[in-house]
Amino acid sequence: MSNIIQAFINIVNSPIVELVDYYGGKNRVNSVGKALEIYIQDAFAGTINEIDELKRLERLEKVFSYQGNQNNPPDLILKNSDAIEVKKIQSKNSAIALNSSYPKAKLYANSPMITKACRECEEWNKKDIIYAIGYTTNNYLKSLWLIYGDCFCADREIYERIKDTISSGINSISNVEFTPTKELGKVKRVDPLGITDLRIRGMWHIANPNKIFDYIYEYDESKRFQIICLMKSEKYNSLPLEDRDILESLDIDGIKVLDIRIKSPNNPVKLMEAKMLVFKI
Repeated sequence: MSNIIQAFINIVNSPIVELVDYYGGKNRVNSVGKALEIYIQDAFAGTINEIDELKRLERLEKVFSYQGNQNNPPDLILKNSDAIEVKKIQSKNSAIALNSSYPKAKLYANSPMITKACRECEEWNKKDIIYAIGYTTNNYLKSLWLIYGDCFCADREIYERIKDTISSGINSISNVEFTPTKELGKVKRVDPLGITDLRIRGMWHIANPNKIFDYIYEYDESKRFQIICLMKSEKYNSLPLEDRDILESLDIDGIKVLDIRIKSPNNPVKLMEAKMLVFKI
């Protein structure tokens, strides 16, 4: 079963900086966003250097139970393990666009924002979720954060309270016709002829990890590429001992495995024990 440590090690061993050049020939990819998604797939599947596409696809089938699309999170689910959401940004400090999906500390099977295929890909109720946030310039990957949602997203009740309050306010408007929707609301027949509808959709953003965690990590302008993995210590300790031993015994320049403390997303005056993995070239 794959996990974030294996993905980190695979990237350390094969850091692909020129994403489009690398994947353009193998997969006919000309979009850096799509190349980033494929790189994340390969990192978790251990197929970065696999040149036989059929073997690669067979490996992906063994590692993942679900692959989504940009309209329905998550992008990937590891079999019997974590969900993964891939985000591309073009500035090292720009906010992360989450569109209609609010930030997630965990992914829940009863979420109305996920598809039936995602809900039924395996037996599950709740999953940890990894945000893979890639900072790209032109066709180059400059940095990559692999960060668990519960390190920087509050519990879902915080976001749902805002969403539900807005929806209730919209629904309290008199003399208009409302339609059930997964979004904030949809008002039908706004005008006297009944020919105009209003779709009300949330557009969520969350701050960049470089800003959120500037008290524990400073972006290194002198490096071509850097990857940062962040998770709670309890999550790190729950991962296979064999993988942790391999990681901690790596003798490669630029690698750091650090014990740190981070602010709780639900109560910032409380600090949580965490693990941060860093690699720079």
